Amino acid sequence: MTFIGATAKVRGVVQGVGFRYWCLHLARDYGLNGYVSNMPDGSVEMKVEGDRGVVNDFLKEVRVGPTYAHVTDLKVDWYDTPQGFDDFIIRHGEY
Repeated sequence: MTFIGATAKVRGVVQGVGFRYWCLHLARDYGLNGYVSNMPDGSVEMKVEGDRGVVNDFLKEVRVGPTYAHVTDLKVDWYDTPQGFDDFIIRHGEY
């Protein structure tokens, strides 16, 4: 496994449409760790860690999003030092 981590900022219609819960289930299906959180500016931020290929596949799906979301922009910053996540969770009310 080649480890990679990503901090991603997702913009568009991504709040109030089940986007975080969709990300939660998708990340867990892929076996990834990290979190997803709504941001005050209407975007969604996430950190995701795992195998490089799996993280890339996950982010390809995030770029499309679930049925009621409309992703207009996805910015990703990569890192290679694990941050100690042992699951994928939704962070509520943490900016």
